Amino acid sequence: MASRIEQREKTRTAIVQAALHLSSEKGFPALSLREVTREAGVAPATFYRYFIDMEALGLAIVDEVGLSLRQLMRKARHRVRVEGSIVNTSIETFMDFIDKNPLLFQLLMGDRAGGPRSFRAAIKKEKQRFVDELADDLSKDPPTRHQPLDHITVVAEMMVNLVFDGGIEALSLPKEERAPLAEKLKLELRIILTGSQVITATTSRGAAMARKLADATQK
Repeated sequence: MASRIEQREKTRTAIVQAALHLSSEKGFPALSLREVTREAGVAPATFYRYFIDMEALGLAIVDEVGLSLRQLMRKARHRVRVEGSIVNTSIETFMDFIDKNPLLFQLLMGDRAGGPRSFRAAIKKEKQRFVDELADDLSKDPPTRHQPLDHITVVAEMMVNLVFDGGIEALSLPKEERAPLAEKLKLELRIILTGSQVITATTSRGAAMARKLADATQK
């Protein structure tokens, strides 16, 4: 027999899953509380034992989805030290998450231009967390130690935007047609990293030449 805590968690999960299922059909902001509770098989009054309102439900889901995906990507970047390529490992992990959790990713990325302001702010905040974590990893452990990156925060933001937009595109494709998209994303990420490395090398050479010129004029 399930304990009271287990039963509460089961009911909360049912509400969340019902919201995810329905939001895939018409978007979360268009859902009503009664639709969600009917889908979950609970009374409307039961909903308020877990969430203040529908907006609170949406915010909770965004937070949970963002955290689970960030944890996966964090583990993927840690595996890079063993498996090699940050680009290959990250894209493969990301696409696997989308394959297994399409509704979760759709909710995380959907309605960025609509819906309640707090909901849009939560999505923006989650995205910034990805950028901050990636920038921190790139600064501590650059893909190529002999060619450090420049403008790391901008690079991280470009990479996150590219991958998330690619994820949205992947959702519109059958699973068997997503492999070419994944390869395209890998190429685009490598171009971003290479561009940053070129800027660093160019800036470094310019600085070195300036120092040589300054030394020569002082002699």
